[in-house]
Amino acid sequence: MTNINNVAAILLLILTFLCLLRAALGPTAADRVVAINVIGTKTMVLIALVSFISGQEYFLDVALIYALIAFVMTLGVARYLERGTLE
Repeated sequence: MTNINNVAAILLLILTFLCLLRAALGPTAADRVVAINVIGTKTMVLIALVSFISGQEYFLDVALIYALIAFVMTLGVARYLERGTLE
């Protein structure tokens, strides 16, 4: 079971770097925002998977806080793209 979890963690890490590439090369700002949001989601799942593998349950709290920060960041960037300002 641990080998499957390790493979899943490595695949998530590879997919996160592919999303980082899409964020850097995205033709539009919306593509970049979606790629960064996916990176945040994959990172949260990766933290939760590491928590499961290591048996340290407090990492789940870190994953939830990270998800909240990523969500607020996405809202801020979307608002900036729509209005041109954060006010």
